[in-house]
Amino acid sequence: MSTLPEGPLPSFAELGLPEALVTALSRHGIEAPFPIQALTMPDALAGRDLLGRGQTGSGKTLGFGLPMLTRLAGGTTAPKRPRGLVLVPTRELAMQVHDALEPYAHALGMEVRVVVGGTSFGKQIDGLRRGADVVVATPGRLTDLIQQRACDLGDVEIAALDEADHMADMGFLPQVRKLLDMVKPGGQRLLFSATLDRDVDTLVRQYLTNPVTHSIAPSTASVTTMEHHILHVGTDDKTGVVAEIGAREGRTIMFVRTKHGADRLAKQLRAVGVSAGSLHGGKAQNARTRTLDKFRDGTVPVLVATDVAARGIHVDDVSLVVHVDPPADPKDYLHRAGRTARAGESGTVVTLVLPAQRREVDQMTRSAGIKAVGAQVRPGDAMLTEIAGARTPSGTPVEDLTAGGPTQPQGRRRPRPEGSAPRRPRSGGNPGNAGAGRTHSAASVSQGGPRRRRSA
Repeated sequence: MSTLPEGPLPSFAELGLPEALVTALSRHGIEAPFPIQALTMPDALAGRDLLGRGQTGSGKTLGFGLPMLTRLAGGTTAPKRPRGLVLVPTRELAMQVHDALEPYAHALGMEVRVVVGGTSFGKQIDGLRRGADVVVATPGRLTDLIQQRACDLGDVEIAALDEADHMADMGFLPQVRKLLDMVKPGGQRLLFSATLDRDVDTLVRQYLTNPVTHSIAPSTASVTTMEHHILHVGTDDKTGVVAEIGAREGRTIMFVRTKHGADRLAKQLRAVGVSAGSLHGGKAQNARTRTLDKFRDGTVPVLVATDVAARGIHVDDVSLVVHVDPPADPKDYLHRAGRTARAGESGTVVTLVLPAQRREVDQMTRSAGIKAVGAQVRPGDAMLTEIAGARTPSGTPVEDLTAGGPTQPQGRRRPRPEGSAPRRPRSGGNPGNAGAGRTHSAASVSQGGPRRRRSA
């Protein structure tokens, strides 16, 4: 496992990136590499198989993406036959990887296409037909397009797996293996994962050849710029506490257990004057994109999300993450918490805990390596303001600024929630919607304890 040498980091040019990319990076205000980029780029540019571990927000997308583009530049891409492939677990992450790489691909005269569920098959098929040097994809939609003979992975020279542990958690690894079996033999493989659990380790052993390992972060939430707080609340006080936290200044992400709970809590917040939107796997992709855009530009400062979004939300300047429903396990805590304190910025993580949840939350935080400060709070407490910047909401209802389309896209097939296991090709049910017909009141969202099964 490599470590960074003492002293200043090398420049992008010294790392081996071509002048066109160095110029494009500078044009986008990026003058120096992040540590994970300085570690990974030389080996990735040399064609080595690579296993990377870095905390969220560490800059790993450009760490593997720019070497991929550099190595593929100058080659010829046939219709429907990409030469580079990036597999990711969620639609949001796919789109953000695409957006991160697209300007640098264009600087080299290349095209990056995104392939995800919940969006038009026709547009994606057309984009592949016109030529895609690199495809950024979720496993389910890419599998569908391959079965329709709209895409062939036989020319893929470089394949990257981002957040492989999350793909394992979501049940995607069987599809990932099938996709990797389709790519060109002997090519380069780049795998990034926060943890190396058994399933991920099996993937590494099967598909990576003598990989070099780079790591700049442990698999616990020990980010020095992140503060952790456990706020003990009474059952009757929780709704008021959540509303006051939502009225704070700055971007806030609130995590709940179910998609129904996300919608209801967002509606509850808007009713007391807090502009909030919800994000979960049951929404159409255009609605998810619209909500993220409103959150990103600050129009809607509060985002209420399920765990399916914990890995897919990559927005700068999120200063507070709130576990309205405590997470089910340590990994969920780390994934949620990673939405703040990104790339060296500071951030706060707050977990709201009801009396009946204390034992489970204490055990979960110990397993996650969390050293949290505990406090008992009620609405209006000065401690709540000190920790979370809480304020009294206006009480005047506000409109849903994220509205504008149906919950599900119109058409023959519903999109599979990205947090569910992959469906069988062309048939089968939707395992991610088990229990979707159950409704949960806002009170039940606030009062439910951690559960292993979750709807996203």
